Amino acid sequence: MKLRIRRLSYPLGAEITGLDIREALDEGAVAAIRAAFLEHCVLLFRGVALTQAQHVAFSRRFGDLEKTPEFRTRDRVPAHPEILLVSNRPRPGESIRAYVGEGWHSDRSNTTRPAMASLLRAAEIPEVGGDTMFSNLYLAYETLSDGMKKMIAGLEGVHMLDVPRQVDTSTAERAAETRRSNITAQPLVRVHPETGRKALFVGEHKLKRIAGMSEEEGRPLIKFLCAHAARAQFIYRHRWQQDDLLMWDNRCTNHLAVYDFDRTKIRHMERTTVIGTPSGYPYEGPLS
Repeated sequence: MKLRIRRLSYPLGAEITGLDIREALDEGAVAAIRAAFLEHCVLLFRGVALTQAQHVAFSRRFGDLEKTPEFRTRDRVPAHPEILLVSNRPRPGESIRAYVGEGWHSDRSNTTRPAMASLLRAAEIPEVGGDTMFSNLYLAYETLSDGMKKMIAGLEGVHMLDVPRQVDTSTAERAAETRRSNITAQPLVRVHPETGRKALFVGEHKLKRIAGMSEEEGRPLIKFLCAHAARAQFIYRHRWQQDDLLMWDNRCTNHLAVYDFDRTKIRHMERTTVIGTPSGYPYEGPLS
């Protein structure tokens, strides 16, 4: 079988065909996928009915995988802790759960090991709606004025995920540690470790303030950069089909889950996360 690439939009995204990712792939096939990944930022493997074990095995070809913490019981698959459930499916006796991922963000940017890649599979989707949008942060940086590029060079943004399930409250020590590990200062302009290209590293969902600035000083800059990164000409919008697998580069893209469907319907996705290289540092300065 021969790998084929079809672009999905002008700014980013490509569909990969000609490979059966349920099977063991040779090094040449993996290298070709990685090259396409670096070029197109988002890859689609359409309608592949992966088992959870196959999902994990394919993801592991691209690096070490993050494991979902044991205290996040509702989001964890015990047999495959590398899988994170991104779902509004309720447990018995519960109502429909809250929808997640609505704000633009990059996975794990609030940690010192932001995700390299995320691989999300559509296990159950509503008949219409529930799309995911992606933004090319290379283009977002490259289209800034020279003056803005000069101004933000060297600045750092504070990324914080203020969601209770991210904090392990089993002991006071674990609560303090997990809070500390989820508030991280990251460069506003990040150099991609593999391509060497510069990209904005921002996101309205997690970027709370600019390190070294007051809230009043930093807020207008955050608002401008986040709005700029979400301009229509940088966007690919993915309309999910059953068993689609999307793989995206968190180092140069933002994504957003669109909540445009009947909330009584189920949107159940399963995600693996490839751990990235170190970036940023634990932030201990003032917060809101």
